[in-house]
Amino acid sequence: MPSVSSYFIKKGIKAGAKKLKLEEKKIEESRQIIDSFARKFSKLPKNCKVEKTQIEGIYAEWILNNQTKEDKVILYLHGGGYGYCSADTHRTLAARIMIESGVKILLPEYRLAPEHPFPAAIEDTLTIYRWLLKQGYESSNIIFAGDSAGGGLSVATTLTLRNQSETLPAALVCLSPWVDLTSSGESYRKNSDKDPYLRSDLVRLTAQAYAAGESLDNTLISPVFADLSGFPPMFIQVGSIEILLSDAQLLADSARQAGVEVHLNVWEGMWHVWQISNRLPEAKKAVKEIGNFVRQFSLY
Repeated sequence: MPSVSSYFIKKGIKAGAKKLKLEEKKIEESRQIIDSFARKFSKLPKNCKVEKTQIEGIYAEWILNNQTKEDKVILYLHGGGYGYCSADTHRTLAARIMIESGVKILLPEYRLAPEHPFPAAIEDTLTIYRWLLKQGYESSNIIFAGDSAGGGLSVATTLTLRNQSETLPAALVCLSPWVDLTSSGESYRKNSDKDPYLRSDLVRLTAQAYAAGESLDNTLISPVFADLSGFPPMFIQVGSIEILLSDAQLLADSARQAGVEVHLNVWEGMWHVWQISNRLPEAKKAVKEIGNFVRQFSLY
């Protein structure tokens, strides 16, 4: 059963989203509001260090502490519908995952749509991953992780690597992954009035902005439709009341059919990317669960 605090936090999220009306603002203004809010209310955990860097023209941040090992890394891809969010919005979540997993995080700011539509985000992620390999990181010591669009980007990038016969990361961690931009799943209708964050109509508009005329069922745009044979183990968390519930379930089904090891955990009463709410008991438990998964896969 969801915690009492989840009831109040969910109501606050819904009221805040309604008040901001970001869909009525220009995209640059919306981005600024989102990032400003994150900077104001997000607080890094103690004993956490952030190192800013540029990787082949892409801004990124290393998030680590004195206990993370030098040769292990989680490449974390932030969500935001491929058009929003940044290191500012996801730095705290990434830091909490770093602490629970004991593995340092690399958090890049890939290019955003509509200025930079598909496949720009995939190209930037490939650049970062290949750079890590050039620096001497073994693919078996790299995990891809991401939430929402970042979860989908993790899958799409791995699919690209596999199709090009390149080495794959050790595992994938997908939080509320957006992997079906056609919005074909039942939860887009069933949970349309339950999810405090996402609206089905706005998700469809965001999908069109990212695809920029490409077919939404393109497997690199909606990797849920891809053959996932040869993929590394996948760990998926999703909330029971979010509109992307079907995305996660369909992704897990597709992976299992391809013989991939999959761990799918559906959290009762939780909404889209609840893990980011660090005051929420369920968020703390979910991040601990992520850390336990990461520790299993050849990283120690």
